[in-house]
Amino acid sequence: QVQLVESGGGLVQAGGSLRLSCVGSGRAFSNYAMAWFRQAPGKEREFAAGISRTGTSTYYADSVKGRFTISRDNAKNTVYLQMNSLKPEDTAVYYCSSTSRLAISKSTYDYWGQGTQVTVSS
Repeated sequence: QVQLVESGGGLVQAGGSLRLSCVGSGRAFSNYAMAWFRQAPGKEREFAAGISRTGTSTYYADSVKGRFTISRDNAKNTVYLQMNSLKPEDTAVYYCSSTSRLAISKSTYDYWGQGTQVTVSS
């Protein structure tokens, strides 16, 4: 049974930082690309950042580029999202997901975590 479990969300002031973690289990973590999506209230779930299986390639939405960094540790079956210079518009539930083919379309992803809430106050 494949599971993805996120942690690290919380309430932070604008300009602050948070680090999200997602631990995978149930299949070979290093065989899959990983991504973080986010969903704000009343909006569609959107791609935020993605990373290749080995971690050598990363991709970011324009809205987070230069502020967020995605990384992974395959020995720990974990993917991270370091979020700096947070803005109120970053407020959302953040989900990690896995895919055999890295893409920005959520339909490409087969497993999802339960999500972790990030709230940025102004």
